Amino acid sequence: MKKISILAAFFSLMLLSCNSEPTLQKYFVENIESKDFIAVDVSASILRLDKSNITAEENEALKTFEKMNVLAFKADGKNQAKFETEKAKVEGILKDKKYQELMKMSRGKDGGAVYFIGENDAIDEFILYGSNKDAGFAIVRVLGDKMNPASIMTMLSIMQKANLDIEQLKPLESMIKM
Repeated sequence: MKKISILAAFFSLMLLSCNSEPTLQKYFVENIESKDFIAVDVSASILRLDKSNITAEENEALKTFEKMNVLAFKADGKNQAKFETEKAKVEGILKDKKYQELMKMSRGKDGGAVYFIGENDAIDEFILYGSNKDAGFAIVRVLGDKMNPASIMTMLSIMQKANLDIEQLKPLESMIKM
């Protein structure tokens, strides 16, 4: 009888943990192989930093950064309907309360926003989203552990010092040359 109770509890827990809600992670996985999308995973190794040239604050910010996932939809005259559909899906996902909006920018139908998941002083993920009706849209997931807005700003300054490994960004080249 005890085994049946444990087994029933295990299956109940499994069913509860299966969340059918859309998330950016699921969206990335579903579209990573699509011909309409360009996907890139960027590791911390892209920075190729001389560790002797960074400050203690920069080193602490680096410790919080794990990787970036980029998913971009390149719009053209032939796929506008799909662009609008996919854009609506992403914007619908980002309306979930777990994605906290930090900043929003817009110019007509073009624009972007910065979101985060976690607490203000222990952010697990920053999301940068931008769209342009002629170019498409891009989502960048900056994944880390206990990041904060200051560490992201520090990371941006580190990128200016870094000897970036551009090879990791090659798949995005066609998107940039619009």
